[in-house]
Amino acid sequence: QSVRIVEVLEKGGEGMNLTWEVRDGILNHRTTGNPHTLEGKIVRFCDKIAYINHDIDDAQRAGILHEEDIPLYMRRKLGFTTRERLNTLIHDVIRNSPPGTIAMSPDTEKTMHELRQFMFEHVYTSRAAKGEEEKVITMLQSLYGYYCDHVDELPGEFTDLIEKKGEKPARVVCDYIAGMTDQYAIRIFQELFVPNAWQAD
Repeated sequence: QSVRIVEVLEKGGEGMNLTWEVRDGILNHRTTGNPHTLEGKIVRFCDKIAYINHDIDDAQRAGILHEEDIPLYMRRKLGFTTRERLNTLIHDVIRNSPPGTIAMSPDTEKTMHELRQFMFEHVYTSRAAKGEEEKVITMLQSLYGYYCDHVDELPGEFTDLIEKKGEKPARVVCDYIAGMTDQYAIRIFQELFVPNAWQAD
C-alpha cells in the first residue's frame, strides 16, 4: 500500500517521480524484506526498533503489559526502559555494521527477535487483543461495504481516481480505508452505523 501511495495516489493520482532505489526501500522495509541499498537497510532496522518499543509503550499505557513482565534476561541485555532499549539497539547497529552493509550483532538481534516473539504471545495475540479483533474486522468490513455502495460519498480525490484515472471502485475504497487512522475509522463507523442516541458523549 505504501508503494501504491507514492506511485499512484500522491499528487492527485499522478504519483511521485521516485527513483527505483527509494521505491525498493519503501517496499522492503517490512520484516521479511531485503532492501538493496544501505539507506533501505537502515530504514528497515529503524522500523523494527521503533515499532517494537512503540508497541511496548502502548501496551503499558493500556495496562496490558508491565515492564516487569518482560523477561529479565531480555531487559538485562536490551535495557530496563524504552530509552535504554532504543539506546542499546541503535548503538549496536552503529558498532556492528561492516563496510558495505547494515547489521546488528547476532546476540542483540536474537534477543530483539525473542522480545518480538514475547510481544506476539503476550500482547498482539493476547486475550485482550484478540477480544477486540472481531470488532475491528466487523468495522472494516462494514466501512468497505458502505463505501462500495456509496462511492459518491468518498472525498473528491478518490472519486477522481475512479472517474478520471479508471481505477476500480473497490480498489479506491480500500485506498481510502487504508489511509484512515484508527480513531478516524472508529468515528466514521459510529457516524454511519451507531444511532446518535447510543453514542457516548
